[in-house]
Amino acid sequence: MAQTDNKKFFENLTGAGKAIAVLTSGGDAQGMNAAVRAVVRMGIYVGAKVYFVHEGYQGMVDGGDNIKEATWESVSSMLQMGGTVIGSARCKDFRSHEGRLKAAHNLVQRGITNLCVIGGDGSLTGANLFREEWSGLLAELVQQGLIDEEAAQKYSALHIVGMVGSIDNDFCGTDMTIGTDSALHRIIEVVDAIMTTAQSHQRTFVLEVMGRHCGYLALVSALACGADWVLIPEMPPEDGWEEKMCQKLSAKRAGMKRLNIIIVAEGAIDRNNKAITSEHVKNLVVQRLGFDTRVTILGHVQRGGTPSAFDRILASRMGVEAVLALLETTANTAACVVSLCGNQSVRLPLMECVQMTQQVQKAMDEKRFEEAVQLRGRSFENNLKTYKLLAHRKPESELPQSNFNVAVLNVGAPAAGMNAAVRSAVRVGISEGHKMFAVSDGFEGFYKGQIKEIKWADVGGWTGQGGSLLGTKRMLPAKHIDKIAEQMRKYNINALLVIGGFEAFLGIMELLAARGTYEELCVPMVMVPATVSNNVPGSDLSIGADTALNAITDTCDRIKQSASGTKHRVFIIETMGGYCGYLASVGGLAAGADAAYIFEEPFDIRDLQSNVEHLTEKMKTSIQRGLVLRNENSNENYTTDFIYQLYSEEGKGVFDCRKNVLGHMQQGGAPSPFDRNFGTKIAAKAMQWITKKLNESYRKGRVFANTEDSACLLGMRRRAMVFQPVVQLKDETDFVHRIPKEQWWLKLRPLMKILAKYKTSYDVSDSGQLEHVVLNRPKESEAMAAI
Repeated sequence: MAQTDNKKFFENLTGAGKAIAVLTSGGDAQGMNAAVRAVVRMGIYVGAKVYFVHEGYQGMVDGGDNIKEATWESVSSMLQMGGTVIGSARCKDFRSHEGRLKAAHNLVQRGITNLCVIGGDGSLTGANLFREEWSGLLAELVQQGLIDEEAAQKYSALHIVGMVGSIDNDFCGTDMTIGTDSALHRIIEVVDAIMTTAQSHQRTFVLEVMGRHCGYLALVSALACGADWVLIPEMPPEDGWEEKMCQKLSAKRAGMKRLNIIIVAEGAIDRNNKAITSEHVKNLVVQRLGFDTRVTILGHVQRGGTPSAFDRILASRMGVEAVLALLETTANTAACVVSLCGNQSVRLPLMECVQMTQQVQKAMDEKRFEEAVQLRGRSFENNLKTYKLLAHRKPESELPQSNFNVAVLNVGAPAAGMNAAVRSAVRVGISEGHKMFAVSDGFEGFYKGQIKEIKWADVGGWTGQGGSLLGTKRMLPAKHIDKIAEQMRKYNINALLVIGGFEAFLGIMELLAARGTYEELCVPMVMVPATVSNNVPGSDLSIGADTALNAITDTCDRIKQSASGTKHRVFIIETMGGYCGYLASVGGLAAGADAAYIFEEPFDIRDLQSNVEHLTEKMKTSIQRGLVLRNENSNENYTTDFIYQLYSEEGKGVFDCRKNVLGHMQQGGAPSPFDRNFGTKIAAKAMQWITKKLNESYRKGRVFANTEDSACLLGMRRRAMVFQPVVQLKDETDFVHRIPKEQWWLKLRPLMKILAKYKTSYDVSDSGQLEHVVLNRPKESEAMAAI
């Protein structure tokens, strides 16, 4: 493996002479195909032989045509398909010693000693047992004369890497399992649709979602749609919950709300471990309140459909990491599982994760519910706390009295998820005893005095709304700083929460610069990044970027499909992002693009030519479609038109071209589950910081905050959520092009190139260390990868 300045590259890492088998086992999950595709292509890329094992462990036991060598082309157009193309089955035979003996024989016959298993904890436990028994099984095969001593020596060790494919997100050690985000997409689509009909008829809906032993889907979808009540197995409701729930539902109706949503996990239980069914909940509401109530059981809809952009990227990253892990294992390496922490891939010992997952169930069986929630990890605990904070309003008498006024505003272009962030901030602020003020139309509305108090009920139903309900403008405050200071004095604003993109960042810097002149600006300020471009310094992710990625991915899927059955065709697609190539690069990885042109990675005519040649070669195989993404400002001369004309000319006789500019459809639409939850949780954290700063800076009857750390940006950095003084982010910013100087996602670009069959350099310095599962990892998993 090449080493330079302690950096580790994989160019010299070879899989020559190795054989890797990939299988999917247990319940299917969207994104499994993306993982299979990544394992196959990365395996072939490093020179290994890769085999499909069809029908999970059953195929391994039965052998024959179930174990087939994979080719590069055999996984094309697999990325956008739900379920698993190579099939999955629950397998009794593999649980028996004879079954595992047959499986070992089938693998040795093909020289396979590397196994990549995509499944849940049961599938991974089975793989580990197989690995532990391997040498014994080979000895038996020698004894029975089925293999010779030489083969037993040559294939003496079995290496195993697992990836967790499960829509329930019930595996400890990873923030997100493959399939969870897509399942949330299905649930939220249904909830959004049900809300319109419920509203029309003033109905109550009880929705049952999957999760026999884990309440993650129920909890997160309740958080994402602002459900009135949620029932999950990890935290059963207190005795007498029926009365409390009915009180809350009738209070909502009395407050002019026309609908109620109750979400029930299929494994929901009460404090005595007795099942709470959706039918039982419905009967309760009908008998006690007489409300028109309907039950909708989502069932297998949640497993179906195309994988979301998040799941495709997660699965592609995990698949590549799994092959790297297999290439680096030695006979003594423990079986590991490739997992996600924050937005970093990590390797964890498989059995440590499985044991902790089993401990959760044990804690629930023994009614140690608080511990069960803790064992689920930081992210789960965080979700539960945030849901309780936002869903249940305390009576006025129980609220602390702070006498502080906090203003919330949106700045810059609209981004899906902004409204979820505003709702969260308003409700957390009210819970902490503050008076909350909403500013319309950004800094422009601020100086014009478009400021009004906003109450708990005013933000009901905001989570699922796209755009910005407060209104947002790009205008910066510098020209009207005197009027803004005057409005702050008039409304006695003691703190500011700014939700927006690069303009919000610049705006806070201008307010800071004026602190010396206007004392009114010496208050705590915090910015939460929200922009589809994901170009704000100090944060790896911004609210709105995930929704835009899904819009790009869905459109690319449709565009590619439009060419099926026609002659060879290449599509040139222009994405948004200003000078930031995040959408083009990560969208390219999710959509399976052949190339993505961005400003951060300069390109010239030779690069364009080699891309055309690469596509020409590709079209000679069974692959008929090409996809090229271009960021809108990637190069002022090589425009989308130029690239389209160049490809059309050079591809004559081999392929034809079409171009599409995706435009503002990337900014619109309902926010994805990820953006709703990211917005909700990050804004709640920002408000808690504001409360802390207000209490620290309150002296002699007024708030005075003039230190560097009184104006921060809250961002997600690798594995943690961090408050960073805006002043300190100056040096990290390229102000001319409005992007951070260093961007983490550039490391993902080689993945897209490898999966599109380009020879490239890939820095794998971050991977390779086997970490250990720690209960409640210190602070880090608050980043919740995701959700």
